[in-house]
Amino acid sequence: MTAAQRPVAATAAGAVCGVVDERTGMRTFRGVPYGASTAGPRRFRAPQPVERWRGLYDASVFAAPAMQGTFGWRDTVLGTEDCLTLDIVRPDTDEELPVVVYFHGGTFVTGASHEQVLQGHYLAAATDVVYVSVNFRLGVLGYLDFRSVGGDCVATPALLDQILALEWVRDNIAGFGGDPDAVTIMGESAGGAAVIHLMCAPGARGLFHRAIAQSPPPASVHSRLQATMWVRELLNKMGLPRTTTIDELRDTDAEELVRAGQSMLLNGKQLVQLNSSFMPTVDGTTLTEHPIDTFQSGEEAAVPLIVGTNSDEASFAKAMYQTAKSRRRAALRALEAFDPNHAQAVLRAYGDVGERADYADLIADAVFWAPTVMVATAHRQKASTWMYRFEYASAAMRMIGLGAMHTADLPAVFGEPNSTKASKFDRFGPRAPLEDVSRVMQYHWGRFFHTGAPGEEWPIYGFRSDDAPGRATAVFDDGMRVEYDPKAPQRRAWESFDMREWGNHRQDMLG
Repeated sequence: MTAAQRPVAATAAGAVCGVVDERTGMRTFRGVPYGASTAGPRRFRAPQPVERWRGLYDASVFAAPAMQGTFGWRDTVLGTEDCLTLDIVRPDTDEELPVVVYFHGGTFVTGASHEQVLQGHYLAAATDVVYVSVNFRLGVLGYLDFRSVGGDCVATPALLDQILALEWVRDNIAGFGGDPDAVTIMGESAGGAAVIHLMCAPGARGLFHRAIAQSPPPASVHSRLQATMWVRELLNKMGLPRTTTIDELRDTDAEELVRAGQSMLLNGKQLVQLNSSFMPTVDGTTLTEHPIDTFQSGEEAAVPLIVGTNSDEASFAKAMYQTAKSRRRAALRALEAFDPNHAQAVLRAYGDVGERADYADLIADAVFWAPTVMVATAHRQKASTWMYRFEYASAAMRMIGLGAMHTADLPAVFGEPNSTKASKFDRFGPRAPLEDVSRVMQYHWGRFFHTGAPGEEWPIYGFRSDDAPGRATAVFDDGMRVEYDPKAPQRRAWESFDMREWGNHRQDMLG
């Protein structure tokens, strides 16, 4: 393709020149800046709009991701602090189309807009949308609240990055043939949590019109007390005194910060207690209160929502403890860190984790399913809500006991087989079953992108009535079926459990 044949689009900062992807025939713009660099004096601060450039911006190659550790034995750090970029994919036409803005997962510490499974070519083609995938700050640089060190910073830079990206879409996506009045935000795992958090954030109100949260951990937020504890731990890891200032941290080498954060995440005991070093902080401004409280008080964005989880999110946990006694002890530690008064009731609902699969189910439900049900239960009173469970797994994944594990839904939704680490196990098996479930999911996701509702055969997550049990849940496996109020005993056990704040009875939180 000659330079004259490449697609060009106008933005408020200048024109960008993309390419038509040779593999898929889709029009693509890669590494488009939506914000200025967040390095140096801008570290830990709210993002700023991108500065205007001269000439034509070359958007033919992906930009570097946000700075992050690789969790390998070499302790390598990759990426850049100048990371506020996004990628755009659309059919090679000039038709105005609905917009999907995607936020990647990665436990708030890793990930990129252009991971193979997330590039979006097949999803955009199958559903006829303008697909936008976003990079934002991660880990120490994006999801740790340093206000205890100095007030000249914001609680959760990453969430403000995401809001800035949505503002960029509102102001610029028409130049790419997108409809700024038909924007769906979408994400999986930490990206699914971002969707929930954006629904709660006053600063994001009106910037999107539909939402899809896949495998979100909705309760994954820090209180200010928690964030203070983690900042103190980070300074200890780096050998820095508690008198360290925010300006001194801005002068610190970014890679050193990332490595210390990676070490803190991997070596802390709190991770097995369902608490991570890096999460958004409830600051009273960007996030005014815990997301579950926001939903239960009806203060979230009143937009249609698809939300769901996979049937075997934490199947890896089957291998963690070898005896029923050790499983029970670990489960109680995790549950009592949140709500000691109701931990035993939840444990009983999972057979006192007598089997390895029971423990894996408990951990998965604590992080993903139970808080997601709470969100869906509350949101159905505010706007149309649809819930699902992804159950498809190849014969190979079932044989090794992993099933429909975390991220297993991504190849199906995006139409990209063998594109995740987990799906590598499937490369020698038949593709037809995955293609079938992919076709069904893309049909429903596409209908939602265009109309705000999936296909009619998927009932809303409704209320019990005289002739229906309520809580309709689409199950994607061999095609789609509908279940009503699945896992009702476990759901009822979680209803009394308070998962809003980890460790609020721990003395070391106050030290």
